[in-house]
Amino acid sequence: MIKALNLVVLSTLCALTTWAQTITWKKQEFELKNVTASVMKVNGEEVLKVERDLKVLPFDEKKLAATVDEPTYVKLKNVVLENGTIEVKMLSRIQDPSPFEAARGFIGLAFWISEKDTAYESIYLRPKNGRAEDQFMRNHTVQYYSYPHYKFDRLRRESAGLYETYVDIGLNEWITFRIEIEGEKARLYINDQKHPSFIVNKMKGSMTRGAIALWVDIGTIGYFKDLKVRAK
Repeated sequence: MIKALNLVVLSTLCALTTWAQTITWKKQEFELKNVTASVMKVNGEEVLKVERDLKVLPFDEKKLAATVDEPTYVKLKNVVLENGTIEVKMLSRIQDPSPFEAARGFIGLAFWISEKDTAYESIYLRPKNGRAEDQFMRNHTVQYYSYPHYKFDRLRRESAGLYETYVDIGLNEWITFRIEIEGEKARLYINDQKHPSFIVNKMKGSMTRGAIALWVDIGTIGYFKDLKVRAK
């Protein structure tokens, strides 16, 4: 449980304010896009903490589809990926109080990000759904979307069930999250499983290469560690 984790802000690194543009973690530089970020220690390990910045990008529950699934991430600078693998460990908790009552701990990756952040692909998790007693909620634990034209709501309307699935995950636990990208196909592997938990056979966006980022959304405190990027 996250409450048991010993969170200590590094003395040499403080939480970035909303005007800051970049942060350095593990000798890698990241650009902040509609988020705040800080480097912290969790049980002696240096991790990156990311939260959506509502001052920069407000959220409107009455306009849910228009104000979620947005570019809310820290983007790795000077790395462009076409085909290859992105792997990271992530842990999600819900803010208390949360600005969104239905927050699910939204956390994941964005990739093939355009230079101006106007288009990208993403796969993310809703960890709170993974242990829900309601099967309908469980079926929405993993989500793919393509920004800006194919957010979760449009994909549900037009391709119900095809771009979401269930995996056994929960809040407040480290999850190994690996995406393998090959052409228009993306495969998601959870917790080092031999076979993919989720497959997107044909991604919906126009990009075929671009930057990668660590992504969170409304009501989420996201922690990331052990980021690995391997081009193919």
